[in-house]
Amino acid sequence: MKPANALLEQTGTTIFTIMSALATQHGAINLGQGFPDTDGPADVVQAAADALLDQRNQYAPLTGLPELRAAVAAANKRFYGLDIDPTGVVITSGATEAITACLMALLNPGDEVVLIEPLYDTYLPVVTLLGATAKLVRLNPPDWALPREELAAAFSPRTKLLLLNSPMNPTGKVFSADELAFISEKLREHDAYAVCDEVYEHLVFRGARHIPLMTLPGMAARTLRIGSAGKTFSLTGWKIGYVSGSPALAALVAKAHQNLTFASAPNLQRAVALGLAKSDAYFAGLADDLQERRDILDAGLRRLGFKTLPADGSYFITADVSGLGYNGDDVAFCRTITEQAGVAAIPVSAFYVGTAPTQYVRFAFCKRPEILHEAVTRLERWLVSQSALA
Repeated sequence: MKPANALLEQTGTTIFTIMSALATQHGAINLGQGFPDTDGPADVVQAAADALLDQRNQYAPLTGLPELRAAVAAANKRFYGLDIDPTGVVITSGATEAITACLMALLNPGDEVVLIEPLYDTYLPVVTLLGATAKLVRLNPPDWALPREELAAAFSPRTKLLLLNSPMNPTGKVFSADELAFISEKLREHDAYAVCDEVYEHLVFRGARHIPLMTLPGMAARTLRIGSAGKTFSLTGWKIGYVSGSPALAALVAKAHQNLTFASAPNLQRAVALGLAKSDAYFAGLADDLQERRDILDAGLRRLGFKTLPADGSYFITADVSGLGYNGDDVAFCRTITEQAGVAAIPVSAFYVGTAPTQYVRFAFCKRPEILHEAVTRLERWLVSQSALA
């Protein structure tokens, strides 16, 4: 038989899949993969259920139902003052497909893409599959500050775009206004595009503010902004994403989307349209509730001797495990606590290419408070047992 795609054969199963399977095998609390353990708003779920019975279950339009595209455009205006025409919105089957469609729309073989480490695991494989070259810029713990000289050096005449994730997975970093201004300056200087993964846009905590790169001067025409109903409404299994941009760029994204999934479930689209019109109190409450859960886990981990890093947004908190006396790297640590403590986490080294720090692990705090307390209790019990064996 002729060989399969060599690049895909070299691409391993994601660390999230591996650790989730290990968590299931050992009955562990899964603080590895980022998904809530409760359903989203009841009215949004009910709207999806009702929409299954209204005789509109055939293919949705390629770019999405008109009511959802209008709702996404309205949300852009409501939250950020962005004037996005509904023709500049494309509805996708999740944000991962949105990222892929945006990259397909913009990249040609030989183009260069600036990526910022630690980076979500989908980015690099898609860039590589499209024949583009990744130029990696690394953020370093504990402050995850943007290294401006390194970022400037990553740009070249062949730079086609920068892929930005803010609020950022896995770091919980929310890029500052100054950092975004520097990034936009480089993009304008090199006439490059930006693809902005902003799925955690509403999961930002007090003291931080999410600023879409698209809102900066000169960026509206060169930016594609990605949002996620799964993250905004705690309904990750629905896989409804949306891309916002100029009508010209959105038309290219739509052509890529046509060759990926073509259309997404119409009942879910109608329910998300209802959700995006919910009151300001819903969106503020979403962030406040998640911040409370972050604080529960942060306090518990610190009490046990973990050194936690700031987390201003997203579902995740990073912890330095070097002070716990464990002899092993972050991969071994995550496997050990899953098997022995009954708590799963993700090694942060999985988000880097090549040599990476090996003393940091990522915990997801998008779980019920009682589950977070139980996870801390299990970790404490395990640490006590390790001390007794020493």
